[in-house]
Amino acid sequence: MQLPVPIRRLIYRCGYRVLQVLWFFWRPAKQGVKCLVTVDDRILLVRHTYGRRSWDLPGGSIKRGETPSETVRREMDEEIGLGDANWVKFGELQATIDHRRDTIHCFRVEVTDVPPLRLDLGELAKADWFPSADLPADLSPYVVPIVRGSFALDAQRGG
Repeated sequence: MQLPVPIRRLIYRCGYRVLQVLWFFWRPAKQGVKCLVTVDDRILLVRHTYGRRSWDLPGGSIKRGETPSETVRREMDEEIGLGDANWVKFGELQATIDHRRDTIHCFRVEVTDVPPLRLDLGELAKADWFPSADLPADLSPYVVPIVRGSFALDAQRGG
């Protein structure tokens, strides 16, 4: 049985605040995935129900014993229902955010049509498609470097 959405959102918000305090003192090295989903020239962005709540790429933390490829399938199945997509890793990004040292494994999938999304409403408040040349102003820190990296790789490959 799953908890009601308002309770799950409260748990995510409180849990994230506790983690931010722990990260301040502990400064852990974390690994995660971010996923770039594109249809033609549009990019899927999501708003989480916790943390900064700015537009972000879907993704999540790698669990102990899990590979980045396993994580992308699990997280994308849980968050948006696209776990079975043909995910391709195209790079890694390292940064420090909220006192946490992140290694982000970047994945991409190009779909031919806008797929039906199954949002985890406890974790995600909203999802929307944006033209790559007209992304919203309130973006999470990883969005621009990941999008630029993906499209730069396309340009190098002649795509």
